[in-house]
Amino acid sequence: MDNSPQAVSLDKGVVVHLPLNHPARPLYRALAGLVGLYILVFGVWGVFLTWGDPLFDRDANFALGLRTNLAFSLASVLFGAVLLIGASRRNNLGHYMNLTAGAVFLVTSLLMMAVLQTPANFLNFSMSTVIVSMIFGLILLGTGLYDKVGTDEHAEEERRTRRHPVSGAGSR
Repeated sequence: MDNSPQAVSLDKGVVVHLPLNHPARPLYRALAGLVGLYILVFGVWGVFLTWGDPLFDRDANFALGLRTNLAFSLASVLFGAVLLIGASRRNNLGHYMNLTAGAVFLVTSLLMMAVLQTPANFLNFSMSTVIVSMIFGLILLGTGLYDKVGTDEHAEEERRTRRHPVSGAGSR
């Protein structure tokens, strides 16, 4: 069984690989950076619009087409800045940040959709905000899967294992 850091073993001998040094990694980082930039601009604009309102206000305040309140706007500023930092790094920090952010966006959108028309909607989400959060979550999850960085030797070993999974099995 392969215990290398780039492979995760599952039952019945199936090994799932996260590609190392993917050729489209700069594109994926740019995509994550654009998502982070949108979230940051949305947050700054939302803070500007909702400054002076209560933190968890439920009024109809819209920034860049999405409903917001001061709490959601402040969280967006923080999250957008973190995503931009992760996208600007050339190491695996961005990889882990994108995977985590994608999962957080997906879980948050599902939870907020569940409480959309209730008083528990403390972030003032609308259905359009839920959909955008799901799309951003999927984009960030996808970019996190393909922007892992490794040494050239590890990447070549992973490519060989992926192309010839049976030939190396007897040598272990």
